[in-house]
Amino acid sequence: MNTASLTEADVKAAAERISQRVRRVDVVPLGFDAFPRVRLADEFMQHGGSFKARGALNFVSHHAEDGSLSEAGIAIASGGNAGIANAWAGRVTRTPVDVFLPATAPQVKIDKLHQLGARVHLIDGVYRDALNASVEHAETTGALLSHAYDNPLIAAGAGTCALEIRDRLPDLDTIVVAVGGGGLFAGTAAAMFPHGVRVVAVEPENCRALNAALAAGGPTDVGLDSVAADSLGATRVSETAYQLATNPLAASVLVSDEQIIAARKALWADRRVAVEHGAATALAALLSGAYQPRPDERVAVVLCGANTDPTDLLR
Repeated sequence: MNTASLTEADVKAAAERISQRVRRVDVVPLGFDAFPRVRLADEFMQHGGSFKARGALNFVSHHAEDGSLSEAGIAIASGGNAGIANAWAGRVTRTPVDVFLPATAPQVKIDKLHQLGARVHLIDGVYRDALNASVEHAETTGALLSHAYDNPLIAAGAGTCALEIRDRLPDLDTIVVAVGGGGLFAGTAAAMFPHGVRVVAVEPENCRALNAALAAGGPTDVGLDSVAADSLGATRVSETAYQLATNPLAASVLVSDEQIIAARKALWADRRVAVEHGAATALAALLSGAYQPRPDERVAVVLCGANTDPTDLLR
């Protein structure tokens, strides 16, 4: 499969492969008077606490089916959520998983990895350093190298969430998603563009791999300085996501850390929903006005993860 040509058929194949083991996403009204047509897709209730369980299970199951899984298992670098997802998928399929994380990863995510039975390796530096360590481990042990977002099986699995949203909302106009490396965006776009559904990609102002790629005319390295960097902290977006983002049905918007924090607190205050900052990034686009839907626009906002320490919401 060409990573730059992800299609709806790829997403549908992933859905067939994983549908019996993932949780179907709930879609509920936002409940804010200013946005009567906006729905929340509560993907934070997925196994492992984020949408990434879908891509991880699709990746592991595909390789199990074609006999390409190694006895050494899977190696993956992650800011936390992708590692958790792979650890969960590994437990489901009885596959050992080694997860490489920056040493600055949130403790709540490290604890979850241990609970799921992953072999956890904390690496000094940023995600790229963890990625290099995972590559070295795979080359040394023969483990199958996975990726947090830049893999067609991972992106196709992520896109299955959008298929379920559209099943619930067949008259949907727009899906709003947070973007880190672009796996969720790419899968969502591949699944929705053939149906004329717009996909809005939302990133923190100082963690903007996709937005920067669009400005530069291709994927380019960016710095990371955001409260949401633990889950959206990719220094470079995938080529697949970039190519799909050039479609007229795609939009790229930026939000500040202050707007992300406000959206996260609004969800807690109004709904008693505790999501991580990366998940609140998508909603921040609406609450801040960075993306302003038409009065009649039917919008779904994906709340993509909840692997967070909620104590700061109580202050």
